[in-house]
Amino acid sequence: MTDLHLSLDRSAGRLAAQIAAGFRAAVRSGRLTAGTRLPSSRDLARDLDVSRGVVVTAYEQLTAEGFLIARRGDGTRIAPLARPDEEIGPPARPPARPAEPRTEPAVLYDLTPGQPDLAAFPRERWIAAARTALRTLPHDALAYPDPAGVPDLRAELASYLGRVRAAHADPGRIVIMNGVAQGLSGLLGQLLADGHTALAVEDPTSVRQLPMLAAAGVRLVRVPVDEEGLDVAALARTQARAVLVTPAHQYPTGVVLSPARRAALIAWARDVDGVILEDDYDAEFRYDRDPVGCLQGVDPDRVVLLGSVSKSLAPALRLGWALAPPFLAEGLREHRTNTDLGAPVLEQYALTEFLRGGGYDRHLRTMRRRYRARRDALAGALAENLPGARVHGVSAGIHLYVELPGGCDEDGVVERAARAGVSVAGARAMWSPRRAEEAPPALVLGYAGLPEPRLVKAAQLLGQAVAHGDGG
Repeated sequence: MTDLHLSLDRSAGRLAAQIAAGFRAAVRSGRLTAGTRLPSSRDLARDLDVSRGVVVTAYEQLTAEGFLIARRGDGTRIAPLARPDEEIGPPARPPARPAEPRTEPAVLYDLTPGQPDLAAFPRERWIAAARTALRTLPHDALAYPDPAGVPDLRAELASYLGRVRAAHADPGRIVIMNGVAQGLSGLLGQLLADGHTALAVEDPTSVRQLPMLAAAGVRLVRVPVDEEGLDVAALARTQARAVLVTPAHQYPTGVVLSPARRAALIAWARDVDGVILEDDYDAEFRYDRDPVGCLQGVDPDRVVLLGSVSKSLAPALRLGWALAPPFLAEGLREHRTNTDLGAPVLEQYALTEFLRGGGYDRHLRTMRRRYRARRDALAGALAENLPGARVHGVSAGIHLYVELPGGCDEDGVVERAARAGVSVAGARAMWSPRRAEEAPPALVLGYAGLPEPRLVKAAQLLGQAVAHGDGG
């Protein structure tokens, strides 16, 4: 077996991240070359004296990044695309002086997806809401909170979700979480305890999400997404009885789950006694029409609606919610009781006032106008500067899925764009390895943080990055 020379600092924590970093370093140094077969997760866990789940998480992260490839019957190997640093780019001339440390190109236009316009956070309105909350808050509200969340906030959210998302919302079914991620973690623990061993997830999906889901101990089953959203017929062929979907605006392709697929998904859940985890991703930001109501409103006893203010306000608030069937809501409440005793109280009361006073609705109206203008500017500039590219999905959200012209080298475009100061994400890592081989090259571009003139300039530079790869 290959001697991997992996060393772990157990006092630093994050062992899976350390293992992944060790493999990346070994590939970049040339010590591990393309095609090298790696030990099984069980063997490596035994050699490193860590749990198998730690190694599985590291392997899945590296597979998602393109460093590893796993095939049934062939084990896990270093991917063909993984190359030592010295093989990347033209050969360097012998330096006339001691080499300077290599620096990454400066990011002038950040189009990486997933980040809202942080400069637009409504500071003054939030301060006013927090001031009102503090002024009116009774002293006993500063004690340990209800683990399910401040009752006033759950009542305001129930009203908001019923009004805006057509949810069947009762405050008793809402549990306040530290974002969607914590809600998923708590729900997966319950599902495992109830006998679920597999979770179906969309293909493609967020690279960041997969290791977190796998770390919960559930087996992930990838289900294809097409122009109508999740392929429910393919889902029915799996053994999974739980599925995670983004029906309002699928990440990353941007499609909306079609009416026929919505009906089929609900029917599937009833047939298999299953559970639908509905990540209400980007539901606040639909620009061509009112957003379609949530699935939870159709069958509140089969669907958990997960949402947060991470994209609508800021991720740093760590405020989210799960609107769940009673047995799952009570389980989440118990999970919070046993893990962290509930979410921060003052932020919950500030959000309550922000919702109650209409500040949240006003902020969303402002951001919809701003994001639509930015989306239209970027889409128009891409049409002009990348005439062979195709933008997928509906007019919604804060990112674009852009299929590149045929024959483009996705990694090459990403690299050349970075050298020009444009940071973009390639789409290949978001697909399962099998479907990644068939998927056309594409980019996922976040546009929320840049004004229209800068988005136009970024599109011009992207056009040059594509043209130079074609020999233009």
